[in-house]
Amino acid sequence: MKAVIQRVSKASVTIEGERVAKIQQGLLILLGIVNEDNQEDIKWLSNKIANLRIFNDDEGVMNKSLLDINGEAIVVSQFTLHASTKKGNRPSYIKAAKPDVAIPLYEKFVQQLEVNLEKKVQTGQFGADMKVELLNDGPVTIIIDTKDKV
Repeated sequence: MKAVIQRVSKASVTIEGERVAKIQQGLLILLGIVNEDNQEDIKWLSNKIANLRIFNDDEGVMNKSLLDINGEAIVVSQFTLHASTKKGNRPSYIKAAKPDVAIPLYEKFVQQLEVNLEKKVQTGQFGADMKVELLNDGPVTIIIDTKDKV
């Protein structure tokens, strides 16, 4: 499971002209899933994201987590995070999990993050053509791969 986490002042997701998610200060989380991902990856990653200290304290030091600031989150499925660009110029997405595997894991991740944050987490729509807007704060962008957790 791979996540690109962006600290945002605001973010939104629009599908076919309809805004389906909108947050103010918090995190936009792009989530890519592979077949090997499991419940352990979900728990580890959601806990890591909820507690990641990437928000400024009163001295301007990144010392606060999403939990600490009571921030919001949007999770967007992003199979292209697992693109392979080793051969040629057209990326291969063979590593990305197919929807029958990815959708349940994506939904479980969102549910687990809601447990960690003790609040509703907004989402895009799996497989939809989404327009994602964000104002990256910092900019701060962190990449976390559960395969690198050891």
